[in-house]
Amino acid sequence: MEPLTWTGVMAPVFLPLLLTFLSIFVLGIAASIPLSFFHADTVGGPAMGGGHSDTYSATLFAVKASLFVLIAVVIAYGVIGLFLSVPARGILGNLFARFLPVWIALVVTFALSITFKRSLGLYGKLFDSLIGMIGFALVMFWVYTAIFAGMDMIMTHPPLDQVSGMKNKVPGTALREGSDRFAYYLLGGDNLARDVFSRMVAGSLVVVKIAPFATIFAFMVGITLGLPAGYYGGKLDTFLSFLSNLILAFPVILLFYLLVTPEIVATGIPSYMARVLFIFPIIFLVILFNSRFFTQPVKNVVYLALTLVIGGWLYAGIAWDRDPFGVIVFPPNLLVVFVSVVFVNSPTVFRIVRGLALDIKTRDYVAAAQTRGEGPWYIMLWEILPNARGPLIVDFCLRIGYTTILLGTLGFFGLGLAPESPDWGSTINEGRKLLTIYLHPALPPAFALLSLVLGLNLLADGLREESLRD
Repeated sequence: MEPLTWTGVMAPVFLPLLLTFLSIFVLGIAASIPLSFFHADTVGGPAMGGGHSDTYSATLFAVKASLFVLIAVVIAYGVIGLFLSVPARGILGNLFARFLPVWIALVVTFALSITFKRSLGLYGKLFDSLIGMIGFALVMFWVYTAIFAGMDMIMTHPPLDQVSGMKNKVPGTALREGSDRFAYYLLGGDNLARDVFSRMVAGSLVVVKIAPFATIFAFMVGITLGLPAGYYGGKLDTFLSFLSNLILAFPVILLFYLLVTPEIVATGIPSYMARVLFIFPIIFLVILFNSRFFTQPVKNVVYLALTLVIGGWLYAGIAWDRDPFGVIVFPPNLLVVFVSVVFVNSPTVFRIVRGLALDIKTRDYVAAAQTRGEGPWYIMLWEILPNARGPLIVDFCLRIGYTTILLGTLGFFGLGLAPESPDWGSTINEGRKLLTIYLHPALPPAFALLSLVLGLNLLADGLREESLRD
């Protein structure tokens, strides 16, 4: 079979439109930069005359219009390609088609969210911010990609499968006749003849499985220790702050690197750390429910029982590898990375929560709760913590991005995850060895990592902007 071209049979129409409006967009951006200075003078005083302001407005209109047309052209190209054969679609058309479940999920998510945004709190207000929506779209693209990758609905080949004759083949190369899988390597083959596209998609599942949940665990540790440190102060605050500063004194990358080295892993230190750190979510939830429902014994007992039974089961399986039912399977190398992320992020979260608690505990509504006779943990968890949610949500998004970068760094150095793992860091490391000859194995996972981290940062900016208005 003939190899795929990038744009298929629609190239004579698609490429001229794409290049035309892309050129208008780029030239408009370049022209708007110097014009913005004249526009500022016009707005601030009489110096430059009104014509510059009109030119600047027209340039901005051209930039926005060309961007919308570009998006429309790309969407039209992808939708039309769905009705064509695989060879006729080209590489880009087939990529659009493989991600069809993700596009559908994104459209449904945005439609429902925008429709009911006024009743969705801070999440709903996110859709009033263009930056926030772009960031949310990028993040959810990779979240949905990971979900559908787990269902085997996007990948064209198993990420570990090697196909004879496909080593370092360029994007669009056709497989030999008789293959029972997809007939092409859409983004080419790597140096072990594995499909680059499928490994990039599978890598999103690795990131989504580790980064958010490890960050949640780190927040539970930081909140459980940071609230009493800020609320009570005194020797408790001094002691916990000293421990936090001691950990933060190490460079993050170096500390992360040390925790996952084989020599440290062989000592069993990460396993002991897991048994200490992973008990904090159970402690957090027990205190949370007991402080809120201690006046309602029946409800309190039910919540505490569920927390202890389910939490204890998960804790036994993850931290001790002693799940009596054999359901919880946590590979040792994954546990090491997970523990390292929690340990590295917890001190920073502790300092943020402590600082917020020191500020919020002086507010009138905290004094009112104390006057009502509420307990300290009720005040910390149900008065102080909800009013600190804005900065914490923003930091949570940013911290997932930091964790994603750390995971990529570990994979790049060949540490933490298994050598055959399709995580983006490992894939970039394998691809960069032949980067001067073959670009295609390293670029897709690098752009995937870049887009996810960019999305998380834009999402955090959007949340910060809306939380300030709240």
